[in-house]
Amino acid sequence: MNIKIWGSRGSIPTPGPTTLRYGGNTTCLELRTALPEVIIVDAGSGLRNLGKALCQNETVTALRLFLTHLHWDHVVGFPFFEPAYDARYTITFCGGPHAQECFKQRLARQMQAPFFPVDFSMVKATFRTQCTQAHDGHGECRHGQIEVCPVPLSHPNGGHGYKFSEAGKVFVFLTDNELGVQHEGGLSRSDYVDFCQGADLLIHDAQYTDEEYTRTRGWGHSTYADAVDLAIAAGVRRLGLFHHDPDRTDDDLDRQVEKCQQRIRAAGASVECFGCVEGMQLAL
Repeated sequence: MNIKIWGSRGSIPTPGPTTLRYGGNTTCLELRTALPEVIIVDAGSGLRNLGKALCQNETVTALRLFLTHLHWDHVVGFPFFEPAYDARYTITFCGGPHAQECFKQRLARQMQAPFFPVDFSMVKATFRTQCTQAHDGHGECRHGQIEVCPVPLSHPNGGHGYKFSEAGKVFVFLTDNELGVQHEGGLSRSDYVDFCQGADLLIHDAQYTDEEYTRTRGWGHSTYADAVDLAIAAGVRRLGLFHHDPDRTDDDLDRQVEKCQQRIRAAGASVECFGCVEGMQLAL
C-alpha cells in the first residue's frame, strides 16, 4: 500500500510564504494498492492537483472516493477535479450506510448558481455508489485484496474515519476526530484506541495546542497531546499529525512535531511521529 498526501491543512486553504514546506491545501489522500484503481480519501483543495496528475500521467480510469464528511474544506476541491469532467473515468462514492447518494447530491449542490459558474450537468464521469459498512453498522467490507473498515468520528455533524488493510499492513485515517469530547454519534477514547490497535500507520487530527484547546473545545478537533497519547496507547508504529491549523506556520509545525516527539520519548514509547507534508509519500 502506497499513500500520497495531496493536502493536510485544516479548515481553509492557506497558500503563502509561511506554509510552503507543509503545504496549504486541505484534506486529500491518494492510495495505491493491488487494485486496478486509485483510492482517494476526501475531496479538499488538494484534489485539484491530484486530478491534474491523474489526467496527465496515468492510464487508470477507475477511481474510488471515500469521504470522511461533507464539511466544505473536505469537498471544496471537487468542482476543480479534472477526471470528473472526463467520460473515460468512473468514480465510485464510498461511505457509511445511506450516505453515498447524499455525497453526490451535496457535491452537486456546491456547483449550483450562484455558488459556482459551471453546472453539475457538465460533469461527464460515470458515478457509482457502494457502502463501506455492513448493514448492522459494524464490520469490514472487501474491495479485492483490500479490507476497509469505517468508524464513526467524534465531530460536529458526524462523519467516518477509515481503516485500510492489505497484505497484513494497516493504515488508519482519523481526521476531524475530537478525542477530548464525545460528540453525538462518536465513540469513546478507549474505542478509538481499540480501533487503532497495532496499526502500521495512523494519521490523526492534531489541530490544537493545549492552550488553544481551552478556547476551541467542542469544535471537533484534537490536541497534539491527545493524538500522541492515542498513538502510544494503541501501540501504532507511525503517527502522522494532520489537519494543520490554518494559522500554523511551517516553523510552528516544526516546533509542535518536536514537542510530540519529546512526549513520546518521555513515555518510553517507540512511536515514530511526524507532521504530514503535502506531497509526502508513505509506503506500507
